[in-house]
Amino acid sequence: MITVDMASIPVTLFESELFGHRKGAFTDARQDRVGRFETASGGSLFLDEIGNLSLSMQTKILNVLQERHIIPLGSNKPVPIDIRLICATNKNLDKMVIEGLF
Repeated sequence: MITVDMASIPVTLFESELFGHRKGAFTDARQDRVGRFETASGGSLFLDEIGNLSLSMQTKILNVLQERHIIPLGSNKPVPIDIRLICATNKNLDKMVIEGLF
């Protein structure tokens, strides 16, 4: 199982960390990098502190779950994934949904 503490990932690295990137996708992207979704494919991915994600990050994860593929930064080629996603948070998600935050 691959574990990711969502609270520890800076917003600027979110997509690269989860989806990976291709060489040249941004400054300092000197080589291809496989993201956590692709690494966990065929197994489980545990996202801790999912309640800390912004709405835009939540949308990107929802899209991955619906489409069952990722597109690494700097690529236009979908990479199929097959994962079991497990999430945890210390926040009240029911309340966050009512407030439009989750």
